Amino acid sequence: MNILFLCTGNSCRSIMAEAILNERTNVHQAFSAGSHPAQNVHPMALKTLESHHIATEGLFSKDWDSLPVVPDLVITLCSDAASTPCPVYLGNVMRSHWSMTDPSKINASAEGQQAAFEQAFTLLQRRIDYFLQHHPEHLSPPELDTLLDQCSSLN
Repeated sequence: MNILFLCTGNSCRSIMAEAILNERTNVHQAFSAGSHPAQNVHPMALKTLESHHIATEGLFSKDWDSLPVVPDLVITLCSDAASTPCPVYLGNVMRSHWSMTDPSKINASAEGQQAAFEQAFTLLQRRIDYFLQHHPEHLSPPELDTLLDQCSSLN
């Protein structure tokens, strides 16, 4: 299954989700993209991944038009409270929304912002681990949809 994690800027949450999922499984392939990608991956996103011993080589902000494959599943990560609306992928694919606060938008000291990135990482890790533990590759579309809803509700 090709899984696309999608945000507006593709610099924090979607990048971390891509790296976490790819580090955890060889059964699925994760990608990330943005509707308006940032010029760079946020340095704290990379620092957070590295602190958890997850490889960051090759991670960069990219547009969804540059994906090497058509995704089977698109998971948006934007917070409903964000000032920029979540992008909508215009393809015939299964979709899910895992609302998350953007850690780069936290107005705090460097220490506070790093804590926000750690919190985002932990939530992504929890949702991705739950997703993988239920072997989504063996689920019917309605079962997969239920699993995705369960992942979304994890805090």
